[in-house]
Amino acid sequence: MAEVRTRKRADERREDILVAARAEFAAHGFDGASTDAIARLAGISQPYLFRLFGTKKDLFIASIDACQADLLALFRSSVGELRGAAALGALAEAYVELIRREPQRLHSQMQAYAACGDPQIQEATRRGFRELVAFVEDLGVPEENVTQFFAMGMLINVISMLGTLESAEPWLVRLCDFKLDTAT
Repeated sequence: MAEVRTRKRADERREDILVAARAEFAAHGFDGASTDAIARLAGISQPYLFRLFGTKKDLFIASIDACQADLLALFRSSVGELRGAAALGALAEAYVELIRREPQRLHSQMQAYAACGDPQIQEATRRGFRELVAFVEDLGVPEENVTQFFAMGMLINVISMLGTLESAEPWLVRLCDFKLDTAT
């Protein structure tokens, strides 16, 4: 019996393209990424990619938006009903687990920051970060703790990008031996 192939809907194709785009942009950045490689990874033609996303920049911004939406969804699911310090602990744990499990997500995030010389990319990246900050602020966390949380998150990003997240080097242990002021 012949295999019946079903065509994917445009929204399913968009998701496939965004997954492929995240991989390509994470590995090569905005300027170095190839839309041809993204199309091949997604199993579509390059003209179809442009039909769905318009330009490479539009695809990059859609990729940023998708990554930020995924991270916000992770944050929401990880805190449940937790508030204050307990919520921060759950967020930190979920984030570190995510970047350990899927380092490509962190690489995508870092590539978005690196491409912020472009005003449209900067605005998309800023918008996503602003949403994350607003979410944490809404958890009943004091303002100074929100700042500490995101500062330590950025330190974790850098340490992870250096490939030293699990390192026992004394300078890293000292740097990471922080206690978030969680008095709420």
